[in-house]
Amino acid sequence: MNTRRISRDGTALLHRLREPAPPRPEQCALCGRDLPAVHRHLVDVEERALACACTACGLLFRRPGAAGGRYRTVPDRYLADPAGELDQRAWSALGIPVGTAFLFRNTVLDQLLAFYPGPAGATESELDEDTWQRALGDSRLAAALEPDVEALLLRRTEERVACYLVPIDVCYELVGRLRRRWHGFDGGAEARAELDAFFAGLAARARPLPGEVTA
Repeated sequence: MNTRRISRDGTALLHRLREPAPPRPEQCALCGRDLPAVHRHLVDVEERALACACTACGLLFRRPGAAGGRYRTVPDRYLADPAGELDQRAWSALGIPVGTAFLFRNTVLDQLLAFYPGPAGATESELDEDTWQRALGDSRLAAALEPDVEALLLRRTEERVACYLVPIDVCYELVGRLRRRWHGFDGGAEARAELDAFFAGLAARARPLPGEVTA
């Protein structure tokens, strides 16, 4: 009887050993503290990369010039400008070859960049200042944009050109979600449904840009 009990215990142990270990929580890139599933991000400006951060480190790098300016905390604001929506003329001026893109300014390169989500991730393209001014010179959202850590996320449909000011990490989240859903040349029905849901969420979350533009 004792042998059977040990056998059952041993079988249970083998089952547990075969099970994959639970994933370790992500850690703060600066202090190594374990992080919850939802946490802040930093932009490593020099490496042009995102890094996970705890609340304390996120607050620290909100201060201008912290760590020599290498790291900057990604803000958490979502803004829209219902009175200043982009039109098809602005979209044409940008020369974006696909229906969705995000735009931001990189201070290390001193360059305006556009990224287009696709099956292999995000394709990078440079924007010159003249193009930016022709398309977005009158945009209050563009004027409010914080370099490196925020982006303008655009989507053109038959009805309108949607434009939101969002945290830069949200754009890369969208890139990953679309990459997992992408099928065929144009993404297919699953990618379009993902885009619809994502932008519906942005529309619900975004707040109107205040009357006075402040970065």
